[in-house]
Formats: sequence, C-alpha cells, structure tokens
Amino acid sequence: MKLPPARVTIPEHDFDEILSDFTKVLKSGRMTLGPYTEAFESEYASFMGSGYAVAVNSGTSALEIILRCLDATGKKVIIPTNTFFATPAAALHTGARVTLVDVGNHMMMDPTQLEESLDSNTAAVVVVHIGGYVHPEICRIRDICSDHHVPLIEDAAHAQGSRLRGKLAGGFGEAAAFSFYPTKVITAGEGGMITTNDLSVVKRAKILRDQGKASFNTNYHVELGYNWRMCELNAIVGLHQLRHLEEFVTHRRAIAERYAEGLRVVDGLTPLAYPSESTPNFYKYIAILGDGVSRARVKSELKTKYDVSLSGEVYEVPCHLQPVFKSAQVDRHGEMREAERVCDRHVCLPVYSDMTASEQEYALSALRSVFT
Repeated sequence: MKLPPARVTIPEHDFDEILSDFTKVLKSGRMTLGPYTEAFESEYASFMGSGYAVAVNSGTSALEIILRCLDATGKKVIIPTNTFFATPAAALHTGARVTLVDVGNHMMMDPTQLEESLDSNTAAVVVVHIGGYVHPEICRIRDICSDHHVPLIEDAAHAQGSRLRGKLAGGFGEAAAFSFYPTKVITAGEGGMITTNDLSVVKRAKILRDQGKASFNTNYHVELGYNWRMCELNAIVGLHQLRHLEEFVTHRRAIAERYAEGLRVVDGLTPLAYPSESTPNFYKYIAILGDGVSRARVKSELKTKYDVSLSGEVYEVPCHLQPVFKSAQVDRHGEMREAERVCDRHVCLPVYSDMTASEQEYALSALRSVFT
C-alpha cells in the first residue's frame, strides 16, 4: 500500500455538477467576480455566522488585504514565529514591521510574550491556528488585544471548521483569513477568503482585490490595489467543497480518535495534547517525538520500507530562523526556545478526508514497526 503525504478529496458524485457549472461560466464569458464567487462568499459567511465574506485568490492575499484595511503600513504587526512564510510575508508586503514572538507547547502564540511586545505603534496581532487546533489561549489573547485596543486577526488558513467551545475558528477576532490551497481540508484549487463583521473592511477589501478600482465596471482607481481576484472556476470548486466541510471534519475527527488509540502502544510518539473544549478539524494530525528519536530516520524508514510519506511539518523551521526574515523589518521578542523545540520534535501523520480504515491501519502498523 502507498500512502501519500496529502490527498485532495473531491467526491466523484460532484464531478457532473462541477463540470456543468464550468460549462455555464465558459458560455457566459464571466470568468471572474461573477455569480459563483458571490454565492461562495454568501454561503461561507452563512456557515461562519459572520456578517460578510470576501473571496480572493489566496490565503496570503486575504491576510495582506486585511492588514492593508487596518492601515498597518509603517506600524508593528505581532506574529508567532511558528507559522508559514506567508504570515509574516503578508505583513511585510503591507509595509509593516514584524515582531515575532514565541509559542507555547500547544503551538499557539505565547500570551505573555504578546503582552510584553505590545506598544502604541502596534497595528494588529495575528494569531495562527496551527494544524487546525484552536487552543483556549485564544481567549486570553483576545482579552489582551481588547485591553490594549489592538485588532486581533486570525490566520485560519489551516482551520476551516475547527471550533473552540462550539465557536468556529475565524470568529474570535476582527477579521480572519482562510486558504483553499489543494492540501487544505477544503480546496478551491487556489483561493482564499476574508471573513469579518466590519463593513468598512469589506468595502475596502473589494476595492483592493480588484486593482484598487472603485467598482468592477470602471477603470477609476482609488487605491493602490492588486490583482487578488478569485476566478469563477475556483469559486465553483470551493462552493461544492464547502458543502462537504462538516462531513470532512467529522471523518478527520474519527481518524484522529483511531490514531490516539493506536498510538498508545507506540513508544516514542505522543499525540499533541489538546483540551476537550477544542474541536480541531485535524488538517494535520500532529504527534510529538520522544527524546532521542530522530525525525529524519522515522520519515526515511516509513518512506523507504513502507511507502508511507509524512506530510510537511508545521513547521520544521520557525520564521526567526528563516534567512529571508533576517532583515531590518523583522524583530524577535526574546528567546524562541519553545518554538524551536516543538518545530524540531514533531511529525504529521497521514490524514485525508476520504482516508479508509485499511489505509489508517497500514499507517499505524508501519509506525509500530519503525518505533519498535
């Protein structure tokens, strides 16, 4: 059996309807910012329980647009060091100065370091729901931001359908950025979504995503925008995927429960702990390696002996150690010991929205053999 690091799940019974919708778009000639984009935005906002949703071409651009709407240019944006390149890059492209802070053993931003980093020049705090886990510390972070009158933004690229105490990821801050890259729980091929209850953010985001134009049917430019539009074909795929989101998350949670049980007999590999009030979507199934266990050896043996490929870590190298961020526009607040530890000591086990019981048992069997 061969297990890939990730697998896109598009149910075959959706194919005919997706292709039919594609045909309608091709015949209409309206390839961008049309009725399917509007439908995707409407259904996403409805699912989220947010006032508005704005579709864009990536999760990265969703985050950059939000920061531009908050006038972050020339100001500080605080970001956890354990995140993907795109999070600080979006802030830097906005013209902001980035301050990186450490995370806890739960992989979420350290609230103490956050509070120490805040000052009068802080435009926003960006929290990241790594792997689709929403940790209760988000509530403390939200309170800190509120006390200091600083907007809290959620990088929820991993977290479609994740919840804390029943509240969806993306519902804790002023705005949230989602990604529909192919590996995500739901995909649009490429694409992103901004969710917010702030109408002023929505109005400006729609201008910025379309080259800064005052409206779609004019070439009258009122902002220095960019081409961040979502294609209608991407919107069609995303719309169909959204209707499966709860189903996909339920399936991934069942996989996670079987992993948790199966790993009880695997010495040297422990599931990342999360509290009972958190309901992850398990975009990633994160497990912590025991002391002295080589991640390189584990991954190599799983691949060469069993053809089981582990997906990329979240993340192998924290941002403060990335060469691209060794610049005058990026500061680090103190030591990053916990981020360096968790980045170095975890793996992500195979999980797909259509993973079969036999595939998972094969993965567990391979893990038992490698860790024996």
